[in-house]
Amino acid sequence: MSDLATRPDSQEESRPLAKPELYFNRELSWLDFDDRVLQLAEDGRTPLLERLKFCAIWSKNLDEFFMVRVAGLHDMVDAGIDSPGKDGLNAAGTIERIRAVVAGQHARASDALAATIIPALRERGLGILHLDQVSAEEREQLEERFLRQVFPVLTPLAVGLGRPFPYISNLSLSLAVRVRDPATGQELLARVKVPKEMLPRFMPVDGGHCFVPVEEMIAANLERLFEGMEILEHTMFRVTRDADFTVGDEADDLLQAVETELRRRRFGEVVRLEVQAGMGDAIHTQLVEALGVEEGDVMEVEGLMDLGDLMDVYGTPGFSDLRDPAWHPVTQPRLIAEEDAEPDVMGAMRRGDILVHHPYDSFVSSVQRLIEQAADDDDVLAIKLTVYRTSDDTPLVPTLIRASERGKQAVCMVELKARFDEQANVRWARKLEEAGVHVVYGLPALKTHAKCVLIVRREGDGVRHYVHVGTGNYHQKTARLYTDFGLFTCDPDIGADVADMFNGLTGFARQRRYRRVLVAPAFLRDGILKEIEQTVQAHEAGKPARIAMKMNSLVDGACIRALYEASVAGVQVDLNVRGICCLRPGVEGVSENIRVVSVVDRFLEHSRVYGFQRDGGWSVWIGSADLMPRNLDTRVELLAPIGEQALRDELLDSVERCLADDTYGWDLLPDGRWERRTPAEGDRSSVQRELMAKHGEHAT
Repeated sequence: MSDLATRPDSQEESRPLAKPELYFNRELSWLDFDDRVLQLAEDGRTPLLERLKFCAIWSKNLDEFFMVRVAGLHDMVDAGIDSPGKDGLNAAGTIERIRAVVAGQHARASDALAATIIPALRERGLGILHLDQVSAEEREQLEERFLRQVFPVLTPLAVGLGRPFPYISNLSLSLAVRVRDPATGQELLARVKVPKEMLPRFMPVDGGHCFVPVEEMIAANLERLFEGMEILEHTMFRVTRDADFTVGDEADDLLQAVETELRRRRFGEVVRLEVQAGMGDAIHTQLVEALGVEEGDVMEVEGLMDLGDLMDVYGTPGFSDLRDPAWHPVTQPRLIAEEDAEPDVMGAMRRGDILVHHPYDSFVSSVQRLIEQAADDDDVLAIKLTVYRTSDDTPLVPTLIRASERGKQAVCMVELKARFDEQANVRWARKLEEAGVHVVYGLPALKTHAKCVLIVRREGDGVRHYVHVGTGNYHQKTARLYTDFGLFTCDPDIGADVADMFNGLTGFARQRRYRRVLVAPAFLRDGILKEIEQTVQAHEAGKPARIAMKMNSLVDGACIRALYEASVAGVQVDLNVRGICCLRPGVEGVSENIRVVSVVDRFLEHSRVYGFQRDGGWSVWIGSADLMPRNLDTRVELLAPIGEQALRDELLDSVERCLADDTYGWDLLPDGRWERRTPAEGDRSSVQRELMAKHGEHAT
């Protein structure tokens, strides 16, 4: 292989594998992923409540996309940065394309809800109703509940002489009301915030199985809020603000710096204004001027706004026939203990490496049990773990506190800059510090995204390292919703490597080499490129060679160019990429040996597996990193090799099932379209359903 893949981008603009037509736009590719989510909401084969859930997920995904990615593009435009990306589009051009794509998706989501999903749910006894669709008796009950629970917390804010336009918080849903004073004829604009942060968005009727949006109740009672005024018009709007932030290298107190930036987040620039279809010109003009947005950033929405709140309706008890069949994770067979006994995870690890696959394997009886067992073991000297995202009710943090109280060295690397989980992590960090746990925040310029636990146990006249390396967060809730792998190992080299990584995070060590693992930002990209190069060399020597990877996103230019070179050399490259893929497959002479498949199903495909076939076997790695510049250059990431053949086979089997999924799989075509696969009649392949069936055989 040539050195093309490792050359800086700035030196490659004229090289064949750096041509813009070989790369898809990162932001538009992400929108393609959210489109696949929306397609599941539109799919009549998806259970009704799951279709509602996918509408909510699509909407929440889009919110974050605007708060971070679109906001970043606006920053580039404001800074006068006009240089194109690898795909040839500059920031302004990308924004224009985004506006068109999102407008189309909004129209489809609104149509799917209004024309199909909501009417079908009503037929099954679960309704989202307009106020004029409820009976007189139900209307009276709603009115009484509204006056008792909602009306007291409403605060109308008028705009006029001496009354500036009020601050509109990020993602808040509001009514814009145009009123006239009959005494003076003066017209004013007022804003009423929908208080959905403290009260349910949907008010239940009919025994709690039908709901009316609270904004409709507010609109029906505007005369009470503006007594003596004439209501000329009312309409809905919603604001999305820039919610990203950066903590510079110069920050002396990272915790304080993050808390300061969190307070600033509320006041980010407006990057999107959603308005109700049919909004009058007067209100429209005043909102645009007051919020300082361009007309292109105004999006007209038919029907319900802020579809993320539909998750509240999705959670309505009962209606199991309208959902996917329930799945209950099982205990990994190697960890099954005697009846009524807790699993001896460390004992099982001493007998050999163990692989778990969530949510099919239980997080509670594996990862959580390992940390609990270590906290209660008198021979355990230290427990160290990384926390990127975790739940508010996680038992892992209290377990660390218990370990510290028992005299063990408890160390928690808390990533304060985990986007949109910063506040929760700040809260846990303070609680841990108060309990005597050693809390480390990492480096201001890097995010610690690695997922690992290190347990140091006294055995004989020395110590043994027990290590867990995962592809997902230590978050018991997402462990039931995301697919992730975890390796439990006592391998001495991996244990020493993870110990060295923690020393680098907690102290001032700058590791010059690792024995077996790949750690970003210093070593991971080079390690992946070396694996690709060695696989190409094996193919050129006439040996069986193949590359099979599973990840969330593929963006990094050097890695894409290396995969192109592997394809040019004749190596088959099979990629299972859930989300963003900037690589263009199927291009003659460049990527005809590369195929890209995406699986989007009931569980979020989140695991990262990197496999390289050569020399009669496979080199397989799992860990926290996607092949993106942010993962490889500005994060602490960890990939671990899989040593045992049986575990490699299990990982590769899962990847092959993803590549073969013809029920929830999409193929990326050379023109950038994602084409959903259509299974043959009576012969369907679904990786998630196959793995549920396979693991269900182990249930006890």
